[in-house]
Amino acid sequence: MVSELEILIFANWSTLVACMVLKFPQILSVMAAKSAEGVSLQSVLLELSGFLLFLRYQMYYNYPLETYLEYPMLMIQDAVLLMLLFHYTGSIKNALPYAAIFFAAWNILALHRWIIDMAMYLCTAISASSKFVQLQYLWQTQDSGQASALTWALATYTSAGKILNPSHDIFD
Repeated sequence: MVSELEILIFANWSTLVACMVLKFPQILSVMAAKSAEGVSLQSVLLELSGFLLFLRYQMYYNYPLETYLEYPMLMIQDAVLLMLLFHYTGSIKNALPYAAIFFAAWNILALHRWIIDMAMYLCTAISASSKFVQLQYLWQTQDSGQASALTWALATYTSAGKILNPSHDIFD
């Protein structure tokens, strides 16, 4: 018989591993097609914003690394996807202003405790909005293009894993 602790440990580790490769199917699909069709720039920007906010909050309050370890990995993957979006849409020069905005946001969030606390209230809305914007984009274009069903399936799994164990302490 499998214990509840063993299930939680499996859920934690498998969630971390899934996050390590979450965007790979999407990135590989975009690279193979040499096209970013079907992937919403606004969706990726919102998702990256939510990840940045959550990571900054966790670091600001000195939460243990294992409670947010997947977020730097997700941010790197989103940054790669973002660069591919800019590259394949011929707007690579637009990457610099976005990088500057994200850098400024990272620093502004930590200026005062009330700023990061208030911003954190928006984190779930930002994350949900990123998914809604992507779905809306797919609906409007009627073309999934390079959108990856495997990436969405992995994201659903990792969300369920986090719900199963909200403390998400993988080293317990």
